[in-house]
Amino acid sequence: MSELLTSPPVPRPAAEPAMILLSDPRIAAVPLGDGGEPMVDLREEPRLLVDDRLADPAGAYARLREGVVDRLLAAQRSLPGGLRLLVIEAYRPLRLQTVYFERYREQLREVHPDWDGARLHVEASKYVSPPEVAPHSTGGTVDLTLCAEDGTELDLGTEVNASPLASQDACFTASARVQGQARGNRGILSAALRGAGLVNYPTEWWHWSYGDRYWALSTGAARTCYGPVDLP
Repeated sequence: MSELLTSPPVPRPAAEPAMILLSDPRIAAVPLGDGGEPMVDLREEPRLLVDDRLADPAGAYARLREGVVDRLLAAQRSLPGGLRLLVIEAYRPLRLQTVYFERYREQLREVHPDWDGARLHVEASKYVSPPEVAPHSTGGTVDLTLCAEDGTELDLGTEVNASPLASQDACFTASARVQGQARGNRGILSAALRGAGLVNYPTEWWHWSYGDRYWALSTGAARTCYGPVDLP
């Protein structure tokens, strides 16, 4: 009787870990801590470039915790020659966060009328944080991109603040739809900011934070470094 020959099993690729969204109950469960670190006006820090497309009369968009500013400067020093960070938005008042979240959730409701409230909440959190855990409102989170020395923005695949709905998820940091130079630029930005201790929200390549609840869960910290701030 001839020996039965069989091919060795083909190993399946390991499944990518599921993204943790800001709607995840584990985020809201992280205890708050805050040592009272001051907020800095980035417009008074000449080593960082600040874009004014989201400027508000009070200048809240340009405020960031002192320790995060130091980390951004460290990240910028690690960039290849000729590149700089360009800050788009830092602090965001909680009332504005609430407006953004509710507005995007309603946009999703119009496109997906079959989604229930729970699904809408989760899907909206891929683009705007639920107000109860809003990272920007702690002063520890910043939206930013890469630019040349003269402020010309580099190609990172989508515009800053492109929604999953409009970009067909190309705004996701690891999106396979973004290749070539844009993919390389995302890698440069990520390497610099991760090296400085910040963490990325994986549905938004431009969103980086330190000291907030998302950072705490991502790094295993027992509590946050920063809690919500209510600036005058």
